[in-house]
Amino acid sequence: MQSSAPPHGPLLGRQYETQRLRELIGAARTGRGGALVLRGEAGIGKSSLLKHAEGAASGFRVLRAGGSQLEAELPFAALHQLCLPVLGHLTELPVEHRQALRIAFDLSSGTPDVFRVGLATLGLLTAAGQERPVLCVVDDAHWLDAASSRALTFLARRVSAEPVAMVLAVRTPCEAGELDALPSLGVDGLSDADARALLAAQSHETLDEQVRDRLVDEARGNPLALFALPRAGGFAPPRLTPVPTRVEHEFRATLSRLPAQARLLLTIAGADPTGDPGLLWPAARSLDIDLPTAGAAATATGLVEFGTRVRFYHPLARTAAYDAAAPGERRLAHRVLAEATDPVTDPDRRAWHRAQASAVPDQDVAAELERSAARARARGGAVATAAFLERAAELSPEPAQRMERTLAATRAHLDAGSTDKAATLLGTAESSGLDAFQQAETYLLRGRIALVRADDSEGPAWMLRAARRIAPLDIERSRESYLEALEASLLVGRANGVTDLVLAEARSAPPHPPDILDALDVLTSNGHRAAVPLIREALDGAKGPLWDRHPALAIILAAELWDPVTHVRIIEWLLKSGRDSGSPLVLRLGLAQAASAAALTGDLDEAMSAIAEEEAIADATGAPPVIYHRLQLAAMRGRREEASALFEAVLATATATGQVVSNVHWASAVLNNGLSRYQEALAAARRATADGELFTAGFTLPELVEAAVRCGEHAAAVAALASLTERTEASGTPSGLGIAAYARALVTGAEDDYREAIAHLADTPMLPYRARAHLLYGEWLRRRGRRQDCRPHLRTAHELFSGAGLEAFGRRAADELRATGETARSRTDHARDQLTMQELHIARLVATGATSKEVAARLFLSPRTIDTHLRNIYRKLGINSRRQLRDRPDLRQPS
Repeated sequence: MQSSAPPHGPLLGRQYETQRLRELIGAARTGRGGALVLRGEAGIGKSSLLKHAEGAASGFRVLRAGGSQLEAELPFAALHQLCLPVLGHLTELPVEHRQALRIAFDLSSGTPDVFRVGLATLGLLTAAGQERPVLCVVDDAHWLDAASSRALTFLARRVSAEPVAMVLAVRTPCEAGELDALPSLGVDGLSDADARALLAAQSHETLDEQVRDRLVDEARGNPLALFALPRAGGFAPPRLTPVPTRVEHEFRATLSRLPAQARLLLTIAGADPTGDPGLLWPAARSLDIDLPTAGAAATATGLVEFGTRVRFYHPLARTAAYDAAAPGERRLAHRVLAEATDPVTDPDRRAWHRAQASAVPDQDVAAELERSAARARARGGAVATAAFLERAAELSPEPAQRMERTLAATRAHLDAGSTDKAATLLGTAESSGLDAFQQAETYLLRGRIALVRADDSEGPAWMLRAARRIAPLDIERSRESYLEALEASLLVGRANGVTDLVLAEARSAPPHPPDILDALDVLTSNGHRAAVPLIREALDGAKGPLWDRHPALAIILAAELWDPVTHVRIIEWLLKSGRDSGSPLVLRLGLAQAASAAALTGDLDEAMSAIAEEEAIADATGAPPVIYHRLQLAAMRGRREEASALFEAVLATATATGQVVSNVHWASAVLNNGLSRYQEALAAARRATADGELFTAGFTLPELVEAAVRCGEHAAAVAALASLTERTEASGTPSGLGIAAYARALVTGAEDDYREAIAHLADTPMLPYRARAHLLYGEWLRRRGRRQDCRPHLRTAHELFSGAGLEAFGRRAADELRATGETARSRTDHARDQLTMQELHIARLVATGATSKEVAARLFLSPRTIDTHLRNIYRKLGINSRRQLRDRPDLRQPS
């Protein structure tokens, strides 16, 4: 303890910290929830601050959980602990949320969706908060299992409109994963004066002044040290070790003076993170421990309390009790705990104890761990899957099975985001004897590890090695490896030459049925006219559409063909598949593509709505948002300062390579052509086309033609037009032919080319390009003095641009109209100009009749938060009801 003050009173030396906690709890009382992460070294007083928070939260329902080093691999263990007291409110949740929690807590079979679990937890606590506010207290949060950590981070970000306060304690310098992004408060050591006062308050002896000063000096403001050091003799010679290590040493000294049976009892208690007496007492009895005597001796140390739960005085005391035991004693403790654990109701914890009890390889235990890994995978516990498989590999007596489990564990670590662990484990596999298939698998894994490391561009090269290694044995698997290498190369960029190397090597592979690699090889060597039929055939392949297996590549190829119809088919498949399966990756890709397509067709409202939803899912899963669709929206919208800031921010990131960089340059070319800044547009377009990236190089060619013509660089315009014509004539789509026609008109000055462009684009969804055809034709007519002829085209261009919110091109059209003596009508205010992207998305959903609950489920927010957003929307739009939202034409979504 830190002082004799009541729990809700100020703690000695912690006035600022307790004030922050009272503010957090006071806000939650009024329905404005929040979260705070307390960070500090072991023993610094975080647990005391948590107890203070509990005391200050009078009238609250207090829910408690704690991380455990021994349970860090069991998915949703801590979340279950937190939610257990309020599971009676499960029946108040929607069916899908109720089922999500039942699956997460192993009460029902299925695969849990982490962000749906988070939303269900929010609903559960909101339901509990209807009776009284809720305080969630989580100690040792740095040891939370990954699934609980993600769910609690999700929860913490979404309680701002709920009567829920969350306080979590994290030990430094430990990393806390997703929790690191939450508001935090550093808990530092006490001042010397406060340390002396605390020492005087808790000591039962009158200390000599020199002894007291020495204790204060050694404790360095750490309250736990001030409590523990006097009991251990106080002022031993100073050491150069951190205070927690010193305190642990003193705990161990206390343990060493206990009788053997009391020490063994504490070892068993330390090995069981659940603190369940129903496990401890049977396990201890199986070793013939005299429980009354051993329990009394252990309790007398003050390090542990045996009651309805087994509670250690401090996590360091548990660590000391476990670590102080000899390895054989720890294994013995785990063995008796495994025997006491029910194999039916808790098979995974039993398997884990059995594994910790094993000193030598054991096929039976390894197989049990592998079954636990399968259960963990089914429940979405990637960290648990990796941990079970890694230990299963260690305990596998047969080399072949050990290798398979090691590679499986490496894959699981990658799935869990533990790249460094995956790399280390892979290193152990590579030092062993591998067959050709296993060697190829290690190369693939090396490639995947490289792809997620910002400073490693070797991913495609490793995948190439995999394809080479396996080609003589399994041509189909080899082709898949080449395809993985190709997709990876598109991410890092064609400039490094890997894309061309992949295609060259795939060309020399053993005979095989024609596939997308062959089509791309033809594209590289013989051009679009020869390759387009092969690409179309590969997109709708014999094995089913390419996007079923490689959606990102299929999207790029559809764009390369100037084929918006196929692009829409892919988007519809992605959205349906993502929503049906609950896969955040697939759904985010679908939303990003929906935003991209909407930007390119001039539907900025739809683009903003899709971006808002994609960002909501990214936030829910703790992933960075996708960027390229934001670039496309910024380019089309035409706000220079806003777009330029985004472009600069993206180029400054470590992940700015390949397609991302070329998208920035394409967007800059579009933006600057709209602003009539043609020199800047030309420079950006040249950068975008320099490396020949699929999709962006082709889509940038019209920008390059226009900018080059305006800058008087005729040769550059002619060369770009030739490349654009070859692509669009090969694909034969109206969109491509129309865009190429107006680019040709810019170069040739032929009026028929302008008319052809307008005719081709008339029935396409590509509004920005249709409007540009009218704008360019109108400009050409005006410069030839044909004022009456130019006005209808300029008026059409202005109406299309202005109505869609394409501001830069809209101003350009308005300037041209003014030059003819006609004043362009300014458009009325649009909701998109007054609302944030998220607010616009909410307003559009509500305008279609969606309820707050339905919108909340879509955006992974609470209904109360949606209602808060609605109040802001009403205020900004000057309305006061859902009916008025439905009546606004600018919020109506196309059927």
